[in-house]
Amino acid sequence: MRVHIRPFADADADPLVAILIRNGQFAYPAVEDQAAMRRVAACPAAVFLVADVNGAPQGLVRAVYDGSRALIHLLSVDPAAQRRGIGRALVDAVQTELRGRGAVSLSVTVTAASAGFWQKLGFDALPVFLMLKTDLAGCG
Repeated sequence: MRVHIRPFADADADPLVAILIRNGQFAYPAVEDQAAMRRVAACPAAVFLVADVNGAPQGLVRAVYDGSRALIHLLSVDPAAQRRGIGRALVDAVQTELRGRGAVSLSVTVTAASAGFWQKLGFDALPVFLMLKTDLAGCG
């Protein structure tokens, strides 16, 4: 199996949404659906990479670097393709890209179920919480 890591392309949107759904990572369609993926891909601060195996998307990683902090927001690998090095390859590729942009550290948003994967890659737990506001209509 040869994994090719490449930037997101519009044709990836539907297969990647299907992967997110299979992994239970599609709770907020407004920030994860096809339109959101296209917005992320167009954002200069974002890094949006896809793992391609035999011409088919098998996973994705999305990260952002604001000039000071780098953060992986999302990593997802098709359940049928997990434990084959695809997640690690995506993380390696996004780290390389972020380092090339000037990042000196990298944080990641994780769940309790995925924390062990990230610890194996050298990430340490921080004493912070991620909080969410879904209705920005009342802002400003």
